[in-house]
Formats: sequence, structure tokens, C-alpha cells
Amino acid sequence: MNTKSIALLLALALPLTGCVKDVEQRGNFLKPEMLAQLAPGEQTRVDVQNLLGTPSTTAVFDGDTWYYISAHTTQYAFYPNHEFDRTIYAVSFDERGILKDVRKLDLEDGRNVAVAARETPTKGREYSFLEQLVGNLGRITTGGPKRP
Repeated sequence: MNTKSIALLLALALPLTGCVKDVEQRGNFLKPEMLAQLAPGEQTRVDVQNLLGTPSTTAVFDGDTWYYISAHTTQYAFYPNHEFDRTIYAVSFDERGILKDVRKLDLEDGRNVAVAARETPTKGREYSFLEQLVGNLGRITTGGPKRP
């Protein structure tokens, strides 16, 4: 192959590198060795946090459950992210703060939640881009002293 052929081949192949799937790890990945050290009935919240780290989130209505969430996502070019693997460890504590239970949840345990499409009404009206542009024409000042 001569240099022109190689240059042409590289020029044609370069745009295709942007179309490669990106696989990303997101969240708090817990190692099996860390989970094996958990002892329900013996460890406190502080012990669990020292071992596993800060939880991804806590239960909204019940602060006695911590969630450690991790996921693998992929994205191809400009298409939206696709989550193909999710692992959630739900760590529960009793009322004294002692570790009670550790449950593993995955993608199949999830549920789709319908998002409300309502909007909060506000006073006034919405202006189009052109109305906003024309409406500001007389209001622009240089910031200098005002003249009487």
C-alpha cells in the first residue's frame, strides 16, 4: 500500500470511531469480600459505613434503610443511555441502629414509575423569542451616569 491509500483509509475510518459503544460503570460497586464481612445483629451504622462507604441514597420514608446502587450503562453515538445491568444492596437497620438485613436487588426487581406531566401555573405570560428581543430594544443602557 502506498501512503495515499493509507491516508485515505485512515480518513474514512476516523469518523467511525465516534460510533463505538461506550460502556460505563456508575455508582457504588461493592466487592464480595466487603459484603462477606457484614454481620447482621452485630454491626452498627458506623461499622457498615466504615466497611461499605457512604450509601448512594437512603429510604425516603424510612431512614433505617440504606441503598448502595451500581449500574452498567451503554451509549451508542448520539442515542440515549441504555442501562443493561443494575445491582442494588438494601441494607436495613433496626431502631437501635444495629444491622438487621442485607438484600440484593437487580434490574428485574425494579418498577417503572409514571411521571406526572402536570405543570405549575404561574402568573404572567410567556413571550416568544422575537417578543423578548424587540421588548428589550429600548431598555439597553451603557451603564454610564444618567442624564436628566
